[in-house]
Amino acid sequence: MSLVCLGLGSNADPHVPFGACLDALEATFGALKVSRVFESEPVGISSPTNFHNAVVAFESDWTPGALAAWAKAFEARHAGAPAGGHRPKALDIDLLSVGDTCARVDGITLPRPDITSCAFVLTPLAELLPDQCHPCCQTPYKTLFERADFSGQRLWPVAFRWRGVVLSP
Repeated sequence: MSLVCLGLGSNADPHVPFGACLDALEATFGALKVSRVFESEPVGISSPTNFHNAVVAFESDWTPGALAAWAKAFEARHAGAPAGGHRPKALDIDLLSVGDTCARVDGITLPRPDITSCAFVLTPLAELLPDQCHPCCQTPYKTLFERADFSGQRLWPVAFRWRGVVLSP
């Protein structure tokens, strides 16, 4: 079993798709750890809406390819607008890491390269798993977050409930 980390994102209202995704992840993989949900301004693209992001962690023995296929299939069934352009997308699921894997596996680079450069990924990851080490540099996520300069990437926690439990703020 390996610790799997997924990033959830949306530039539409995330409450329904995030909740449905968390329900499906729990039904498929068991116990989840879920970060707070953060809202952020668009970074690197022009979008009329802000983004919402969270990180989910769980144990699994699935391969990276199987995990990515599950995520993309779930997205396709529940995401609403297709990817592309700058239209709102109800749900985006990214495979961030699988255990200590630091390689290209099943056509997927692990860990996801933008973990350390995107506040909307590293902030919830460092909050959820502060002592977990980044697989390649073996530095705890909390330390990577403390060293990062995210001055151009403003984000803030937003109210979010899953099954009656307040996950944010």
